[in-house]
Amino acid sequence: MVLAKTKKELNTHLSPINTGKELGLVPTMGALHKGHISLVNKAIFENKTVVVSIFVNPTQFNTTEDLKKYPQSLKRDITLLQKVSDKIIVFAPSVDEIYSEKVASKVYAFDGLDKVMEGKFRDGHFDGVGTIIEAFLTLIKPNKAYFGEKDFQQLQIIKKLVALQGIPVEIIGCPIVREPNGLAMSSRNERLSKTIREEAAFIYKTLQTAKTKFGMKSAKQISEWVEAQFEKHPIFQLEYIKIADVSTLKPVRRKQKNKKYRAFVAVYAEDIRLIDNIALN
Repeated sequence: MVLAKTKKELNTHLSPINTGKELGLVPTMGALHKGHISLVNKAIFENKTVVVSIFVNPTQFNTTEDLKKYPQSLKRDITLLQKVSDKIIVFAPSVDEIYSEKVASKVYAFDGLDKVMEGKFRDGHFDGVGTIIEAFLTLIKPNKAYFGEKDFQQLQIIKKLVALQGIPVEIIGCPIVREPNGLAMSSRNERLSKTIREEAAFIYKTLQTAKTKFGMKSAKQISEWVEAQFEKHPIFQLEYIKIADVSTLKPVRRKQKNKKYRAFVAVYAEDIRLIDNIALN
């Protein structure tokens, strides 16, 4: 395993590699957990070399406070990746290395995918995501890039980004990895107290029950039921529950047999924001 902190160092390690069918990319913001490692393992299985980027991207945070609180543990992350494979190149650049002139996002037209759910509550977030992912895909030129379905809206937007920009890469979505109690694995989970982390099983259990109701109830009835469950819970505050078309991410008005749907939630536990989703059909 090797570590590159600059574009020049990265290119030095990539230049001997015949890119295309041999190179995979797993973009991360560090604070790695089993969810990230599942992406890395899949990438290693499918490619001769894998780049794992570790970069906390400032342009996708909505507040300076949230950016400052985001967990960072580069030394631990590198140690963890060393145990996984020697096929990995870790790319851990500084903010100045990536945003050499001005720390700012490009502006994209994602056909409305970025205006709902996370986009509605985190203005400009997906422009920041698009900016850094386009930069990494253009720099590294992988054949495949791997993303978790916990951030399903982000996954769909990155697929749109690649199509819009004509970037020759296959975007691969990977299943959500969960803690033993069902909580979707996230770097933010490390900020939860032990008690709240255990209680957070409630989020996934609620989504599972919503899925069982999907064949019998309307999307509106299910959303109202989820809202009622969170209103009764003393710890969690529901920011949104949306049942949406998988392709367009538009809220469902009337279910159609030939379409796929998912339920999406964003929840606050104290000041920590958690997201999750589940396929409904």
